Amino acid sequence: MAKPIMIQGSMSNAGKSLIAAGLCRIFKQDGYKAAPFKSQNMALNSYITKENLEMGRAQVVQAEACGIEPEVCMNPILLKPTTDMGSQVILNGKVTGNMRAMDYFKRKKDYIPIIREAYDKLDKAYDIIVIEGAGSPAEINLKEDDIVNMGMARIADAPVLLVGDIDRGGVFAQLIGTVMLLEEEEQNRIKGLIINKFRGDKEILAPGLSMLTKRCGKDVLGVVPYIDVDIEEEDSLAESLERKTAGIGVDIAVVRLPRISNFTDMQALSFEPMISVRYVEKPSELGNPDMIILPGTKSTISDMKWLRESGLEARIQRLAEKSTFVFGICGGYQMLGEQIKDTCGAEGNGSIRGMGLLPMVTCFEPEKTRTRVEGQILNLRGNFAPLSGKKVSGYEIHMGKSAFRGKECVHVIDLGEKCDGCYAGNVIGSYLHGIFDEEDFRRAVVRLLCEKKGISYEQKETVSFREYKEQQYDKLADILRNSLDMDRIYQIIEEGA
Repeated sequence: MAKPIMIQGSMSNAGKSLIAAGLCRIFKQDGYKAAPFKSQNMALNSYITKENLEMGRAQVVQAEACGIEPEVCMNPILLKPTTDMGSQVILNGKVTGNMRAMDYFKRKKDYIPIIREAYDKLDKAYDIIVIEGAGSPAEINLKEDDIVNMGMARIADAPVLLVGDIDRGGVFAQLIGTVMLLEEEEQNRIKGLIINKFRGDKEILAPGLSMLTKRCGKDVLGVVPYIDVDIEEEDSLAESLERKTAGIGVDIAVVRLPRISNFTDMQALSFEPMISVRYVEKPSELGNPDMIILPGTKSTISDMKWLRESGLEARIQRLAEKSTFVFGICGGYQMLGEQIKDTCGAEGNGSIRGMGLLPMVTCFEPEKTRTRVEGQILNLRGNFAPLSGKKVSGYEIHMGKSAFRGKECVHVIDLGEKCDGCYAGNVIGSYLHGIFDEEDFRRAVVRLLCEKKGISYEQKETVSFREYKEQQYDKLADILRNSLDMDRIYQIIEEGA
């Protein structure tokens, strides 16, 4: 049976996911079979496993750090917010429907058997399970029937490390307050504190660390610096979404939709030395980019309304008329068409006019498409001809199907049993998440943009994107080894709760 260690935080975005990923890599480096686990994840960044099941990307990242294939049992419950009051509920990788927050809260206990079954699968197969909590264990309004923080710690009988974010200020109040708000049994589960995202001289913290230990009765196991690693971020609090200014080279502007999903699709583009990726929410921020990307969204119709009301739609249409490249992915691809119809109630019924940049209509269906795919770019004409023949791979997660208006077939990708995507002039779209991860396709896109801008394309020959990601996991592990008392952490894992 595996030995668990749980990472909880004093707040959202304290750095739990990154600390967990770093520990996963350390355990792998030290010869252990480690696996990640998060009972309930609320995020719009998701992934499709080899079994065509949907899970949160945070545990995918952690699985990569462990050097193992992601499995849906690592994240048995995924909540994808559809409105401010409700979410799509995904159990064991399959959609069970939409649910209001209060209704889900009342049913949490019903999901404990699902969580136990998923955890038990990992428990039998691995040496160490790195469990991640959510938000804070001291959110007293959510503590009843908790299944993701201390409730999960009890299910797994796991010792807990509590992480606080010093970058936002008030870290001592965060950690002391969190411990004080917990029940005695919960306090006893916390075996150590970690201060995360520190900038400066650690010696300045010495008096505060002593006070923490005195007030909480918990040792500080390390002070982790503000980490500069290029590893996927989990949700809408991600710092990458705050990039507003164009850098040197090709300028790619990504529209930050209110319900943006799978913005991790852009990470591979950021890896390219000639590319600057930024996120925009207003017409005034758009400027004159070399390419605009409309990313995925959990709420295509409501985000289409937002795009129109914000003035971004009109601005993008004008830029498209002036030959700016526009690339749509999944929900963003649907928005580029002429109309989006929802007759099955996937997003509340109704229909909306699209941007009219691609000759297609999208109709929502009750069943979600979940599949991993591989294919090849068809023989394209005009602006996108240089992409022809390139290999692509990725995964589809969507509720709708898109059909062309008119007789001419303008598909983009041959997937074997079907075709995907659509293009017209300088506008192109696809349902494939992760489409830029494939080296040849991504480099062809970058070369195309460079040539149009009149700059020389410089290719990174020394390392692939996959190898680069492995280097980033190793870098993260090195930083944590130098910052944390790993001997004590191993002792905590051995002793248990």
